[in-house]
Amino acid sequence: MSTFFIVGGSSGIGQQLARQLAADGHRVIATYCNRKPVEAIQNIEYHFLDVMQEELDLSFLPGSIDGLAYLPGTIQLKPFQRLSGADFLRDYQLQCLGAVKVLQRSVSALKASGNASVVLYSTVAVQTGFPFHSMISASKGAVEGLARALAAELAPNIRVNCVAPSLVDTPLAAQILSTEEKREASAQRHPLKRVGRTEDIANISAFLLSGKSGWITGQVIHTDGGMSSLKA
Repeated sequence: MSTFFIVGGSSGIGQQLARQLAADGHRVIATYCNRKPVEAIQNIEYHFLDVMQEELDLSFLPGSIDGLAYLPGTIQLKPFQRLSGADFLRDYQLQCLGAVKVLQRSVSALKASGNASVVLYSTVAVQTGFPFHSMISASKGAVEGLARALAAELAPNIRVNCVAPSLVDTPLAAQILSTEEKREASAQRHPLKRVGRTEDIANISAFLLSGKSGWITGQVIHTDGGMSSLKA
């Protein structure tokens, strides 16, 4: 049994990942960011964590953890001219700087494992330019750079990879997929003709956290229905 730390594990992809790992018999330590406590289920314990705070209290972590996934994020699609510098800064603080703070406070526990794995999350929009994605592309581009740099710095005992999805059916994407017409239009933009499911991203995440991916590090894995590389 391994111990995994899932930051943002109370909804969407994070919740799916936490439940899959727990179902496989692993111990999962997950966080939530709203003030309403999340009920623990078998093999999953929840702790409140606001990654936007300057100082993070991760005293609930054990001395050794085998993997970490950082999932907090937003989807704010606006014309570039309607975004302020403060908007870009807040998004960067959540998407990238939050990961930095969590990792800095977790790296000793990851090193103690001797063979740990970190999974960060980007977006297909970093590689493939889309209109109205300037803010999220800027933040997630920084995440990809962080993942590659840490993969080099923390090798060989900690592997670091990044998953870059396209649109996934989660609460964050509810507005984009709010009608059947919007859902179908989004599906048709993908070569595989559907939007992503939480299990699509949880499956690749669980693989990257596991020893089955033991010779993979410093990679950005595009799990995007073919959006980044195909025209169909």
